[in-house]
Amino acid sequence: MTKPNKLSRRERQIMDILYRLEEASAKDVMAEMEDAPSYSSVRTLIGKLVEKGHVAHRESGLKYVYYPLQTREKASKSALNHLLQTFFDDSPLRAVNSLLDMSARNLSDEELQELADIIAAKKREAKEREAKQQDGEGAASEVALTEEPVSKESAKSQQSSDGRSV
Repeated sequence: MTKPNKLSRRERQIMDILYRLEEASAKDVMAEMEDAPSYSSVRTLIGKLVEKGHVAHRESGLKYVYYPLQTREKASKSALNHLLQTFFDDSPLRAVNSLLDMSARNLSDEELQELADIIAAKKREAKEREAKQQDGEGAASEVALTEEPVSKESAKSQQSSDGRSV
């Protein structure tokens, strides 16, 4: 898996461009960059992204066209996971609390309601999972209770005199 913390500022900038464009040549990437370095520097940076496993390429005529190997969503989840582990002791609650503290004055009533709705939906999902787990455990113990133990005597009585089961 790729490591988001291992990207330089310029590498992140290139990844953003590739996510936005979906694929691009080094020249296209350079054209999209603010304060772009030289063409050879852009090629070198893209080469590093290829080495790190973030980017791949295909040939298109005489040039290479580069594209990200992960979806933006997957890369975002990986980066958020790293952020949670690094700054919030792997606690989504602490991260959300921090985000809300930072942006509470900027959230509209509609956004706050949407957050409340998301939390309510997650609570329902958790209750449903819990109920399914309890149903699964209940069904397993119910099966165990309905099975009759077989004694040696009843097992012997079910066999004929030559030892075959009847």
